[in-house]
Amino acid sequence: MYSFFKDLKVVELANVLAGPAVGMFFAELGADVIKIENRTTGGDVTRSWKLPSEDKTLNTSAYYASVNWNKKVRLLDIKNKDERAKVYELLRDADIVITNYKAGDAVKLGMDFDTLKKINPTLIYAHLSGFGEDSKRTAFDIVLQAETGYMFMNGTTESGPIKMPVALIDILAAHQLKEGILVALINRIKTGAGCKVTVSLFDAAVASLANQATNWLMAAHDPQPMGSLHPNIAPYGELFTTADQKLIVLAVGNDKQFKQLCAVLKLNTATANEKFISNTDRVRNRKELFEVLQTEIIKHSSDELMKELINADVPAGLIKSVKELLENKSCEKLILEEKDATGIISSRIKTSIFNITR
Repeated sequence: MYSFFKDLKVVELANVLAGPAVGMFFAELGADVIKIENRTTGGDVTRSWKLPSEDKTLNTSAYYASVNWNKKVRLLDIKNKDERAKVYELLRDADIVITNYKAGDAVKLGMDFDTLKKINPTLIYAHLSGFGEDSKRTAFDIVLQAETGYMFMNGTTESGPIKMPVALIDILAAHQLKEGILVALINRIKTGAGCKVTVSLFDAAVASLANQATNWLMAAHDPQPMGSLHPNIAPYGELFTTADQKLIVLAVGNDKQFKQLCAVLKLNTATANEKFISNTDRVRNRKELFEVLQTEIIKHSSDELMKELINADVPAGLIKSVKELLENKSCEKLILEEKDATGIISSRIKTSIFNITR
């Protein structure tokens, strides 16, 4: 991709996932990203977040690699006056600084917006917090998932609440901060002034509830744990077993697609059944509908059925593991590799996957 930000300088003071993900976004688009890590603690804490299968002797981890690509790492102790001065020097001509300090910590370290804008009035100060700038509460992704409805909705009545398998709230907050920074860059072009952009993980999580929030706000429906099912659509999210014991998921969003599904499965009577005529009917009678569909789907192999469903324009997917996904050639273009000074190669997935042509 074209290096849109090749003349942009970003200083990253944030650690863990959300902040570094924002830094990597700009690195992928050509910016000069300098990552400051705490010298006294051995750097970003995620360097030690290793799987049992990872090399214990390396000063990095797969987790750390996921959001740290093409960055210049500097190990400094910001509490030390002389080393803090080195950070100030880096910030004098920087365009963006990314932080994720808890309330009060930035001021103690001399890394707050009011201090830094005196050093560089055009600086865009991008800050991530857990529960808002004034909160001193430590916030990890799972805590936000718990308190913003995600874990509650993601489980089932049998399983109880279940967290998402990725740090979803961190990722959502990172996207919000990227958008805010881009708006701030446009504003600086117009006004010449820097500014402060803030995003909390809590607000990002709530803002991303989308239709689940409006189900409560407009219909007084408190979303309940449904596993992979959809409260408004059926068959949508049901998992069906095929003849070769693979699992497929259906995402039928309208009456036309339901008729096409029934045609593939040769269930012509189902489209005339008053229990399944409209989407509302299908949602109301989804358990009975599941049994009708499963009886036919079990007769088909996964490959055969997926081909027929795709040809009939019926939204469906084969349940795959991450291993199965990333061994697919279609993912090769999304993988970024990097060799460090010792020759160790690390891999991660791109965070900037849009294409711009001109």
